[in-house]
Amino acid sequence: MGKVGLGPDKAGPAASEDTGALEPKAKFELITSEASYIHSLSVAVGHFLGSAELSECLGAQDKQWLFSKLPEVKSTSERFLQDLEQRLEADVLRFSVCDVVLHHYPAFRRVYLPYVTNQAYQERTYQRLLLENPKFPGILARLEESPVCQRLPLTSFLILPFQRITRLKMLVENILKRTAQGSEDEDMATKAFNALKELVQECNASVQSMKRTEELIHLSKKIHFEGKIFPLISQARWLVRHGELMELAPLPAVPPAKLKLSSKAVYLHLFNDCLLLSRRKELGKFAVFVHAKMAELQVKDLSLKLQGIPGHVFLLQLLHGQHMKPQFLLRARTESEKQRWISALCPSSPQEDEEVVSEGEDHPQVQCVRTYKALQPDELTLEKTDILAVRTRTSDGWLEGVRLADGEKGWVPQAYVEEISSLSARLRNLRENKRITSATSKLGEPPV
Repeated sequence: MGKVGLGPDKAGPAASEDTGALEPKAKFELITSEASYIHSLSVAVGHFLGSAELSECLGAQDKQWLFSKLPEVKSTSERFLQDLEQRLEADVLRFSVCDVVLHHYPAFRRVYLPYVTNQAYQERTYQRLLLENPKFPGILARLEESPVCQRLPLTSFLILPFQRITRLKMLVENILKRTAQGSEDEDMATKAFNALKELVQECNASVQSMKRTEELIHLSKKIHFEGKIFPLISQARWLVRHGELMELAPLPAVPPAKLKLSSKAVYLHLFNDCLLLSRRKELGKFAVFVHAKMAELQVKDLSLKLQGIPGHVFLLQLLHGQHMKPQFLLRARTESEKQRWISALCPSSPQEDEEVVSEGEDHPQVQCVRTYKALQPDELTLEKTDILAVRTRTSDGWLEGVRLADGEKGWVPQAYVEEISSLSARLRNLRENKRITSATSKLGEPPV
């Protein structure tokens, strides 16, 4: 994968290297990685989908949900690679690839978007087959034991298309960074990068929209409002964070007795537009006793201010106009849990996030060294070489960052990233990010 924005001590280009000289390397990497990708797709299509034994134990619908448009994805990539190789053979010293990417973009969109959108059905089908189809686990295990799989499970092959379209965008971005500014190559690379960026965003949005709607439908069956009708399901609403905290309240005491607190569990469901506070009931249900709009929330970190109250404590205040409504003293189990709640309840503005990645500011930066898949809505999924500008760190191994490539913000475990200690590397990352942003913004400007 392209080494984007690494320090001189990493496996990427040193600061003194001519980025123009690195452009052919970036193009070669796109071609060679496409060939490797197609080889893996061939295993998925030929070895798994082509297995007569597996086909016999699957129904037509399950087979469609499990493999979706995988053969079409493979065929599209083979045609793409064929054109790339022809371009390379025509002029090995001066060959272009970004115009080929643009030419194949409609085909990419035609196969990748439905494949990625099918991901939720694919995952559910796979789990259901393992549990309910008695033949499936055994057949699958035998297929996965084949040397052609190189010890990789079927799921590793099924996720390849989503990983590839994301990586293809990163590879084209790497080429764009190596092109001469103001050149035709830069213009073509910018167009290709923008097209792939839009496709990745569309894929993410499609998957996200489906999951969010299903999540709201699921929650609406569990959440009950006391004496009030609240339409929970809305296309404009999604879950940001949820979890249980301890609500603290002072017990009656005669001064100067030491302050004593009672504690009671309270469950928070935070959506992008409102907050629900509830108590757990039987059968996994929740009884909401307070709800408020996001604009009515105020949060204060009190861990360092409250003497004699152990734990990670913050104050949640609910406002209505100029009038104070209920307030809750809440305790989290860990430092990161508290900070993540504070960040979610009072999120930073887009302008503040932009300042973190602006060229004039030197904020701490980290680079992803191991792929991380987000487990909670407030986390970021990371690919290797992703660069984050750090907003917040916690003492128990988490950080909140803004990804330079797309401005997405979220929490990640520090074990998956490494500090970029070199000032020159951090500044170069910001310059490259500004260049990408400036180049792509020009596409929307009218010609002079």
